[in-house]
Amino acid sequence: MSNNAQSNVTDRPTAESSLYSWLTYLQELHSRDIDLGLQRVRAVLDKAGLGRPASYVITVAGTNGKGSTVRYLETMLAAAGYRVGVYTSPHLQDYNERVTISGQQLQDQRHCQAFAAIDQARGETSLTYFEFGTLAALWLMEQQPLDVAILEVGLGGRLDAVNVIDADVAVLTSIGIDHVAFLGDNREQIGAEKAGIARTAKPLICGDPQPPSSVAAQAQQLGALYYRVGHDFSFTEHKDHWHYRGIESNLLQLPLPELPLMNAATALAALETLPLAVSADAIDEGLRTARLSGRMQSCQHNGCDVLLDVAHNAQAAAYLARQLTKRSRRGPVYAVVGMLEDKDHQAVFAQLQGVISQWFLGSLDEPRGHSAQHLAEALGNTEGNAPQQCFASVEAAFDAALQAAQGYQAQAESETEKPLVFVFGSFYTVSRINQQLRS
Repeated sequence: MSNNAQSNVTDRPTAESSLYSWLTYLQELHSRDIDLGLQRVRAVLDKAGLGRPASYVITVAGTNGKGSTVRYLETMLAAAGYRVGVYTSPHLQDYNERVTISGQQLQDQRHCQAFAAIDQARGETSLTYFEFGTLAALWLMEQQPLDVAILEVGLGGRLDAVNVIDADVAVLTSIGIDHVAFLGDNREQIGAEKAGIARTAKPLICGDPQPPSSVAAQAQQLGALYYRVGHDFSFTEHKDHWHYRGIESNLLQLPLPELPLMNAATALAALETLPLAVSADAIDEGLRTARLSGRMQSCQHNGCDVLLDVAHNAQAAAYLARQLTKRSRRGPVYAVVGMLEDKDHQAVFAQLQGVISQWFLGSLDEPRGHSAQHLAEALGNTEGNAPQQCFASVEAAFDAALQAAQGYQAQAESETEKPLVFVFGSFYTVSRINQQLRS
């Protein structure tokens, strides 16, 4: 199919159609799920007459930590009184999660109106699901008087649809190995792609403590103002507070947040480079209130502690291993895992070696979903791993892990021996278990 080819979709929805109809239409519209490049997106952006979605735009890219960095930026700016629009992906439960205005999701009909506007503007230009959704999000934001738009890159950076908008501040979180078929199989290649969101004479904030040299090279080539954690800004963690040493200012005795501290420091560095007043009180409030579904998400279910995280690569798994170790639990950790087939399963499992007491592997019935048996093979190649069981679904795996935790808990001699059911491996996995918890 050529770049401008139209798929054989006959039932074109209207602004009055259901959101389900539109999302089904979007999934069938393009020949490939991922088709990196800005030419088609830019053409439709111009035809739709879309300009900048807000007075200031922050674009966030990275392998891990994008979501929590976006959330920190949102909560701190909102606490300072600014009107903030946010675009993120993917969603955990409902498509409406992808666009928020002042912290609120929009009704289905607003999304349908945006889709109809983009569909009319694109003519015969074919768009992927993500490209269509990105343009619709920009349309929705432009209908609002926004002070700041925070845009999360979907994949990579340089050729991602979000990069059609020039950022006032570009933010890079961690840079790890993921999506190798599209970005390359090493950190140098991936770093160059992600740093492609930078703009001339605009800040590029890097929250990776050991970024590949390609990031600095890309920043220099683009003429961006490069600020790096550990060099231009830093942070120190203490028992019940932390300090931020910034580009131009220092903040002491900050409250410890629920989400990763590195990303909080990165968000603060980004805010420092914007000409917007954000008080110390607003920063405190933003740090205290920042939460994100599916990221270090804790809850109790049937009397058992449950922790959910969408981590699906080795870098994210290493962070989770450190967090689980810091919790100093004497009880067992029962891991419920479902993953996609294009991930480095063995590398993920290796990072959690010695932390997990028992594995409950579930087949993931999704496009590119991996079977429990294949996960078991990858786990079997990791030395010193704990016992494992395979299940037909992640829901069945979760039920079995919960039953094991309840059995252990009934015989435990003290509260310090309380078990933990730990769910991770994919957005799909966390979404399915969240649904199970809610039902």
